[in-house]
Amino acid sequence: MDSRINENPARTFDLVLQVECPASESKDPVVLWRFPKDFGDQEVLQTVPKFCFPFDVERVSQNQVGQHFTFVLTDIDGKQRFGFCRLTSRCKVCLCILSYLPWFEIYYKLLNTLADYLIKQQENDWNDMLKSLYSYPVPKPNTSVNLSVNEQLFFATGQALKDQQSQLPHSYFITPDINGLPTIPESRNLTEYFVAVDVNNMLLLYASMMHERRIIITSSKLSTLTACVHGSTALLYPLFWQHIYIPVLPPHLLDYCCAPMPYVVGVHLSLMEKVKSRTLEDVVVLNVDTNTFETPFDDLQNLPSDVISTLKSKLKKPCTATGRGVAMAFLRTQAALFGSYRDALRYKPGEPISFCEDSFRNHRSSTMRAFLKMAVNLQLFKQFIDGRLSRINAGRGFSDVFEVEITEGGFCGGK
Repeated sequence: MDSRINENPARTFDLVLQVECPASESKDPVVLWRFPKDFGDQEVLQTVPKFCFPFDVERVSQNQVGQHFTFVLTDIDGKQRFGFCRLTSRCKVCLCILSYLPWFEIYYKLLNTLADYLIKQQENDWNDMLKSLYSYPVPKPNTSVNLSVNEQLFFATGQALKDQQSQLPHSYFITPDINGLPTIPESRNLTEYFVAVDVNNMLLLYASMMHERRIIITSSKLSTLTACVHGSTALLYPLFWQHIYIPVLPPHLLDYCCAPMPYVVGVHLSLMEKVKSRTLEDVVVLNVDTNTFETPFDDLQNLPSDVISTLKSKLKKPCTATGRGVAMAFLRTQAALFGSYRDALRYKPGEPISFCEDSFRNHRSSTMRAFLKMAVNLQLFKQFIDGRLSRINAGRGFSDVFEVEITEGGFCGGK
């Protein structure tokens, strides 16, 4: 299992909730409304509301209103299900859409529409739109979707519609390609991350993730907090974080910060005092508000200096700040670090293709060998190799932007 994304979900979303904030931490949130009415997974119905108010409800200020944020639940198969949220009514109500699809911009847009319907008390419009979207199969990437005035759902394709997206109504959207690289400003997560965190701290966080540390990211703004968590982990591609992953931690789960295994968690600043009162060992902390990074490790020094120097130089160029520039800079870094995996693939007639760790470790310069010796023990890398071998030996093969970068950048021996 390399990616944590469910690439074949049954429908566009599973559940929509309107949840009321509890008056105190000792009380549970109250579900005011749900769609569909017959949703029967009681565990989900009990769990999701607790993620809707991931801050100290007795202390948080009202400036969180209107913010979008995203939490993540991991199912029994290790796949991520996303909870897209929007706070309304002075932080007292949260609208939440639960879906396996990482369509951040689309669901945030839909939440704004639902919030408008809520304010205008247009419950029939609300229900009709959700019924239309819920009943149709998941559209393919780059498909135009339009919820018309009479609330019927239409699918179409074509670049012309895409070019006119800014002129179309809020009920129109184009389904994203979840396998493509995030771009700025189209990807809100990457855009907020790149704006909020300076290059040096981005590199420090990247190095911590590459060493699979226990990582806490904190901010007083929920939208920025979860954007930074999602944006930073997306830059690991084609590797995927394999350990505990909680973009925003609700108060009842703060003990997760004491877990002995690697994690990436987002913690609202109002809860950081409670977190720090616990016994935390070897934890890395990025405070987005102050743009400060605390770590007991020298992880960045353990990465090949020439590779990191090239990445840092690229990230500081103005032309990198738009389009695929940031994502491509990190992709090229991953290709430089791991692209030689191809040369370590072994084939014997009648046997599955395998991966030779010794060959992989000994393929590069002394500085690269020191890194690769550590890297082969990372779950990030092990799951990447398992995923590639699985596809090769199943006869499916693959061709993605990472493989293209390996070839064009000359990061393998060409075998």
